[in-house]
Amino acid sequence: MIERPRRLRRTPALRRLVAETRLDPAAFILPMFIKEGISDPVEISSMPGVHQHTRESLRKAAHEAVEAGVGGVILFGIPAHKDERGSAADDPNGVMQVALRDLSADLGDSVVLMTDLCLDEYTSHGHCGLLTPSGEVDNDPTLERYASIAVAQAAAGAQVVAPSGMMDGQVAAIRDALDGAGYHNIPIMAYSAKYASALYGPFRDAAECAPQFGDRAAYQQDPANARESLRETALDLAEGADIVMVKPASLYLDVVRQVKDAVEVPVAAYQVSGEYAMIEAAAANGWIDRDRAIMESLVSIRRAGADLTLTYWATEVARRLR
Repeated sequence: MIERPRRLRRTPALRRLVAETRLDPAAFILPMFIKEGISDPVEISSMPGVHQHTRESLRKAAHEAVEAGVGGVILFGIPAHKDERGSAADDPNGVMQVALRDLSADLGDSVVLMTDLCLDEYTSHGHCGLLTPSGEVDNDPTLERYASIAVAQAAAGAQVVAPSGMMDGQVAAIRDALDGAGYHNIPIMAYSAKYASALYGPFRDAAECAPQFGDRAAYQQDPANARESLRETALDLAEGADIVMVKPASLYLDVVRQVKDAVEVPVAAYQVSGEYAMIEAAAANGWIDRDRAIMESLVSIRRAGADLTLTYWATEVARRLR
């Protein structure tokens, strides 16, 4: 007898019924940019549809995400003034902390408020930490800055902090600082496998954080390595991480699967700015079907094992799934 698996593919309703992988808006996290000192939202030229927000436009966009069913938002702050220490990052009146208080008051527990915890958006040199006189990122003094930033973000209303700098020992330093300040219940979503990828260019436009010299390859991971991600992930978990992340997503689905198979905590994958920009650009030129490409990309990330997906399409796709 001939096997006939095509029987279950005949109609859209049949395909939906037997789909092995399903997308859930509650598992989407929307990255959002808040910029100090602008009066109107600014669209990012390399990321059509994504904006640097004012306080008011951020609140509106966050409300829309909640109404669509998105589970979390993660904030990136762009201060009006930067210095070598990234002083605005832990300023109680800094752009991130102001935005957190706004959204906490507006949204309460209807969405999970997450914060990127790094220094590159706040430093004048664009690197993720303090620098030595020779221009290298100085790991341990940077950890002290991360600890201070974590406490400032938690005090302002962050419900999850997400350290992205790839410094050695960053999760332990942040966990100790949060616990010491009484924030025992604030989870850490660690950027555990963050690669030195070519796909971050549009993000650096959005966050205004391109390095002024050199690059970040000395502290982000080599794209050639996969086993290293498992080591980094194990270290983060030993230091107290509650969620681990792979970034980028689409070119590292093998790493997503390996991490998923190795851990018992939620695994997040960040569909980064370059992934977004490539699909939008190809669609704008009529080369691909935009809606199908978006959905296929998100299904592939989920199929690889990601429990949570950071995506700039979170609100749009959540509405589509309703």
